[in-house]
Amino acid sequence: MARYTGPKCRLCRREGIKLFLRGDRCKTNKCALERRKSVPGAPPGAARKKLSIYGMQLREKQKVKRIYGVLEAQFRRYFEMAKKMPGNTGENLLSLLERRLDNVCYLLGFAKSRNQARQLVRHGHVLVNGKKVDIPSYLVNVNDIIEIRENSRNIPFVVESLEERKTFDVPTWLELDKEHFRGRVVRLPERSDVTFPINETLIVELYSK
Repeated sequence: MARYTGPKCRLCRREGIKLFLRGDRCKTNKCALERRKSVPGAPPGAARKKLSIYGMQLREKQKVKRIYGVLEAQFRRYFEMAKKMPGNTGENLLSLLERRLDNVCYLLGFAKSRNQARQLVRHGHVLVNGKKVDIPSYLVNVNDIIEIRENSRNIPFVVESLEERKTFDVPTWLELDKEHFRGRVVRLPERSDVTFPINETLIVELYSK
């Protein structure tokens, strides 16, 4: 499965916002965006160029793709799915991305970043309704039970991440049982559940051209 393997901090610098792609490092003064706010390839301290309308639309799309770790072809498929769903296309798109299994594992606190959560899923450490699911793009549904396999619950970063996670940090559309390394989907995510500063209207406008 194709995925981005280059420097992750470079992506944050390009978008000019912390995407939290490296877990705890993003919360410290070691974060590359804290030390160098200029766009990659530009001289240190160089001002960002003013973007055209198309430029703003493109950057918004790239930002959302990078937050969720999705490449162009798959992102476009999510958009086509969102168009066919009832309601607002942009909000449907974000709801689909939030429902990805790797994102849900991250939100429940099983991993410190979405990249780490993706690895957790790909290596077969996650069960959905009692069955192993190793597809990060799997879309969860209401009342699905997501848990860490019993023989995987001693993985150091899983234990550390859950210890640091407070129950009230978990989005209201999810329910966490820390003691049993388990979570449940209470309802489908809504637009208000997405905490990143995202303007999904720009993405819809870009793909509607």
